[in-house]
Amino acid sequence: MFVFLKSLSRSVHQEEPEPALIKKNIDEGECTSLTVWRKSLVICCNGFTVIDSHGNLVYRVDNYVGSCHELILMDGSGKSIFTMHRRKKLTVADSWRVFEGEVDECSRRKKLSKRPVCYVKKHMMSINSNVLAYVYYGGASSNKRYAYTVEGSYANRSCKVLDESRRVVAEIKRKKAAIGGVSFGVEVFLLIVHPSFDAAFAMALVLLLDQMFS
Repeated sequence: MFVFLKSLSRSVHQEEPEPALIKKNIDEGECTSLTVWRKSLVICCNGFTVIDSHGNLVYRVDNYVGSCHELILMDGSGKSIFTMHRRKKLTVADSWRVFEGEVDECSRRKKLSKRPVCYVKKHMMSINSNVLAYVYYGGASSNKRYAYTVEGSYANRSCKVLDESRRVVAEIKRKKAAIGGVSFGVEVFLLIVHPSFDAAFAMALVLLLDQMFS
């Protein structure tokens, strides 16, 4: 299946940008198109496999359970990029803290970990709203404006990440076969990352949406 996905991932692509965390400025350039497979390459694990348009493994996630309190996004070689911890505070809305690199729960309790990059909170859906989640800088959302909103339907793999100016910085779309327009369903889909937005962070948002809405 992985080889099959590699052959189907020829799409709009640019070279990996210099490492940067949640870049805010939108520059001219091409979008990065990634194929996301909701399947771990490790036997008996749930997770994700992400390849670029050249068929290279760029991100992976290996989890033993579908719903958990910690997620680790790794690059293709297995190096941790982001660690996401679900907040255990009693609240109706699902919320997560995102840390750069690998941060275990024990270190976080002892306050030896890094400060969180951001805080992602599930939006409590209303009839007239298509907002799925808010992304705040720092570790808490109180008295802070959100930096990004995620809108659309994750169940249908149709989402957009928008910045404060309502510019689209990343999108989740259904993937179709090049011949015949056959859809792959919801297990294989596209993550389109616009220039100057961090592709790894965009993938981290995909993981959180999957936890919140699957």
